[in-house]
Amino acid sequence: MAAVVSDSNTPLNSYATRAVVPEQLRHQSRRMHELPVTEKILEVTLKHAQGQHVNRIVRIHLRVGELSDLEPEWIQRYFDYLSKGTLAEGARLAIETSPIVLRCQGCGRSFAVEKDALEGVNCPDCGETGCALVSGREYYVKNMEVV
Repeated sequence: MAAVVSDSNTPLNSYATRAVVPEQLRHQSRRMHELPVTEKILEVTLKHAQGQHVNRIVRIHLRVGELSDLEPEWIQRYFDYLSKGTLAEGARLAIETSPIVLRCQGCGRSFAVEKDALEGVNCPDCGETGCALVSGREYYVKNMEVV
């Protein structure tokens, strides 16, 4: 039975590229910005598994903002490559997409908006055009399932 190790909201925003990517992955896509994020996902999960009597990481639950431009397929591909020979080898990534939410600077109302409607968006309550981004760019490890 898998246990859940919570790492609630571990941010993945500070990362450094270290991995050597195989030639076949490098030329399949221009999606290289997933690589440093995926490296950080692996680093965070291995760090939190350490000292917890974990035999294997089975699933990693992520929250990824709609504006992050991260492709789940490429995150999983890079993860599969990077995690070889670690406790996380074979782990599946469960990626939840968080919506774009703005907060009106006039009345303070928060509201969701579609990506293609961001240009020139107005507050649905007061019509104000000044809005701040509340969510939609984040990416973090929510928790992981281990055995």
